[in-house]
Amino acid sequence: MAITTEAFTVQPFTRSCHHIWDEGDHVLIGVSPGNSYFSAGRITELVRWASARFSRIDIVYADLHVADLFSALGYERDHAARRASKELKAVRRRILRGIEDAGPQGTPVDVHGLSEFAGNPVYELLHRRVRHFLSTDPHFRAGCEHMAAHFLATKAGEPAVSAEQLSACLDYIVAELPFFLDTPGILGVPSSVSCYHAPIPLTELLYAKGGGLRASRNQAYAVVRPEGIAA
Repeated sequence: MAITTEAFTVQPFTRSCHHIWDEGDHVLIGVSPGNSYFSAGRITELVRWASARFSRIDIVYADLHVADLFSALGYERDHAARRASKELKAVRRRILRGIEDAGPQGTPVDVHGLSEFAGNPVYELLHRRVRHFLSTDPHFRAGCEHMAAHFLATKAGEPAVSAEQLSACLDYIVAELPFFLDTPGILGVPSSVSCYHAPIPLTELLYAKGGGLRASRNQAYAVVRPEGIAA
């Protein structure tokens, strides 16, 4: 059931996700570099919204394998590295400006690049598990490849995806997935809601019953989008 607030519509993925959202312990806001949705103004709105409902906020942006993606999309290696560096600096500036413009909220807001979690034992364990299932579970791999193909279609503009492009995009996705599995374990919070403005194809699998790669019991996922904008 969707939850409508003054600024956003929230769609927890399952009934359990809804309960975790109600607990209000922690929210993780995932930010993609190069995505115009994540303007400084949008970050301000999200921080103000989240501050009224959660005890702690973490914003995590993807800063791993970005240069490799640009290289796979046809940029020369040096150009790809420069463009990735430029985009990552820009997204971090937008996040920090959005937090500043939100003003004092009384809720801690921390900002991290994914690369900061190198050495975090829970993140590294989850990353290895994701890699394992990518190579051994055909259903999981199909879901990851579906995500990759959708992403690359918006970037490459071509229906055919090369092996290099698929590999680079899968590396990018795999680096993000630990935060859809066990953010509480990574960050040491009681429970957490991972938020994004659109569904991801893997949610059906990660929140299904049974064995395999599954989100932890205190991990939730919710689609959070501005009022009046379709998912």
